[in-house]
Amino acid sequence: MYKSLIRPILFLMNAEQAHHFTFKTLKWAFRIPGIASLVNVFFGSIKGHEKQVMGLNFKNPVGLAAGFDKDAKLYNELASFGFGFIEVGTLTPKPQAGNPKPRLFRLVEDESVINRMGFNNGGLDEAVLRLMKRKTDLIIGGNIGKNKVTPNEDALNDYLLGVEALHPVVDYFVVNVSSPNTPNLRELQEKEPLTKLLKAVQEKNNALGKKPLLLKIAPDLTEGQLDDIIDIINSLELDGIVATNTTISRDGLRTPASKVEAIGAGGLSGKVLRERSTEVIAYLRSRLKSCIAIVAVGGIFTGADAKEKLNAGADLVQVWTGFLYEGPAMVRRMLRNL
Repeated sequence: MYKSLIRPILFLMNAEQAHHFTFKTLKWAFRIPGIASLVNVFFGSIKGHEKQVMGLNFKNPVGLAAGFDKDAKLYNELASFGFGFIEVGTLTPKPQAGNPKPRLFRLVEDESVINRMGFNNGGLDEAVLRLMKRKTDLIIGGNIGKNKVTPNEDALNDYLLGVEALHPVVDYFVVNVSSPNTPNLRELQEKEPLTKLLKAVQEKNNALGKKPLLLKIAPDLTEGQLDDIIDIINSLELDGIVATNTTISRDGLRTPASKVEAIGAGGLSGKVLRERSTEVIAYLRSRLKSCIAIVAVGGIFTGADAKEKLNAGADLVQVWTGFLYEGPAMVRRMLRNL
C-alpha cells in the first residue's frame, strides 16, 4: 500500500515538504486513542531480536539514523514502527536555519537522496525539553555537532555543550564531524584536532556519568585517514563508531548527470552508498578492538542489506533513506529476514 499509493502522493511534493507533511500527519494521527497500539500491532518490533551492545539493551539491532528526527519532535511516535533505537539530531547549541532551500532531493532512479540541510535544528534547549517528555523505553541516542558560525578552533566548546545538555535525556552520544554540509567541518576528522576533540568530550561525558560515546565518520576517508581514526578510537577506547555518513562522491549513479549537476552540492545517501559503507565497516572491524562497537549506516533497505553489514562486522544497523523509499513496514520485514 505504501509503495503503490502513499509514496506516489508524497513524491508529488518536494522532498522536504513531504518530510514535514509526514511529521504533521503522524503527530495528528497519534493523538487519536488507540492509534499507537494499532501501529505497533502492524509495524512494531518482533521479539527475539534483543541485543546488548555497549552495555545497553536494544530491542533489536535496527535503528533510525540521525537526520530524520533532528529536533526530537517525533521519536515517541516513531518508536511504534519497530525500531530498536532512534538517534535524534544533529543538534547544535544554538538554533540555526540551515542552508537555503531547496536542499533535499530524491534520485528515484537510484533510490537515493542528496541533502545539503546544514544542521538545521531548533537548538539544544528545545530538544532537551521534548526529550524530558519521553514516553518510550526505546534507546535514544543524541547526535551532536557545532554551529555553522563557530570556527573550528572553537568547535570543542559546542560539542561539550551538547554533551552537558543532553546527558540527562539520552542513552548514548554520537560526535558528528563528518557532515559535508557545514563548511570545514570534515577538517575535524584529521588526527590532531580529532584526538583533542574526542579526548575532551570523553572527559566531560565521564565526569557527568559515563554514557556510550561514538564517532560518526564519512565514507570518503582514505585508508590512511581511516588508520588514524582507528588509532584514536583504540587508544581512547571509545565505545563505538558510526559508519558511514553521506558521501560527496557521485560515482555509480544511474540518474542523468545533467540532473545531478543541476542539484549541486550535498551529501549522497541511499542504495548507491551500500557497497562503500560495507567496505569501510569490514576495514574498521579488522583493526578496531573487539570491545568497540560498530553501527552501520548506508544503503540499508532490506534484511539482506542488514545481514551484509552485520556479517562485515557491524553490531547494529541504522536506516534513513531506505525508510523513505520502503515505508513503515520496512523494519518488521528486515527483522523477519534476520
